[in-house]
Amino acid sequence: MSVEMQLARIIISELTDNQVIYLKEVEGDRQFPIMIGIFEATNIDRRVKQDYVPPRPLTHDLIVSVAESLDATIERVVISDLSEHTYFAQLHLKTRSGESIEVDARPSDAIAVAVTYDPPLPIFVSEDVLSDATGTSIDGGESI
Repeated sequence: MSVEMQLARIIISELTDNQVIYLKEVEGDRQFPIMIGIFEATNIDRRVKQDYVPPRPLTHDLIVSVAESLDATIERVVISDLSEHTYFAQLHLKTRSGESIEVDARPSDAIAVAVTYDPPLPIFVSEDVLSDATGTSIDGGESI
């Protein structure tokens, strides 16, 4: 089971290599941070704050273009696993013939792809990951 999330905050600091994005439940109060790199944080921040069009396509634009060139549609982002403090994600694509394809991605790259679209693609987090990341279960109780 996955929970729909939204990008809640982006914290960019020039004093550290790691930047932080916060994801928050669309229909709830749980939220959690993900540490990301400066390039991804800057790209995400530009896309959500303004109608930013880069002078040349960025990596995330390239991913969207490749999918479109292959007659596939990126439908959503899923953060599916958390292992040793590292999150794992996939881009979920659908081909013109209806085939579903999952492509492994870093969460930061997947979210940067999601915000390339207008409106942004939906972001989902598996319930297990959300419970582990927030220390709570879907009913709001503490997880063990």
